[in-house]
Amino acid sequence: MSSAASVGGDERPSPDAGEERLRLFLALQLPETTLDVLEAWRDAKLARGRVLEREQLHVTLAFLGHRPAVELPAIVRALRDAVGAAGPLAFEPAGWRETRSVGMIVLRDLTGEADALARRLHGRLSELGIYRPEARPWLPHVTMLRFRTRPRLAPPLPETGTFVPSGAAAYLSRLHPSGARYEVLEGVSLNAGG
Repeated sequence: MSSAASVGGDERPSPDAGEERLRLFLALQLPETTLDVLEAWRDAKLARGRVLEREQLHVTLAFLGHRPAVELPAIVRALRDAVGAAGPLAFEPAGWRETRSVGMIVLRDLTGEADALARRLHGRLSELGIYRPEARPWLPHVTMLRFRTRPRLAPPLPETGTFVPSGAAAYLSRLHPSGARYEVLEGVSLNAGG
């Protein structure tokens, strides 16, 4: 297990680490019908900045940063355990929000189960020494846009209706000049918790 100094998310792998490190995050996956709506909405409403592609859309549960590859099985177990204890999840769009570098659709957690899942997951990862929960509460959202200068958009919300995540997954994030590319390393069913 790596030292607590590597807990966080902004650290880079040290060149002398001697082991493979992966830039990881855990997220809820969106159903195809919701992705269809978000993709059409994005193309019609978000004209400025760098829009995220369909395969990049998700609801982040925890960003882990660069972690030793040997930690992946324990990370996936923590995700599976947290998901296995979850009740029914349901979201709907609640608002548009811009930070200094991203535009996002903030989601309303209709059952409160997504928040409970995220807190459970953060607790399990913390016990493993892999994650330090942020001071601010977890905010369910889908990042749609990245930018250097805040566009100050006020788009109408996409009409997804209520939707249920299609699964959860551990993702590998690879940095590229055109933006991060994501790859699912291991998926977890929301129905059976595994």
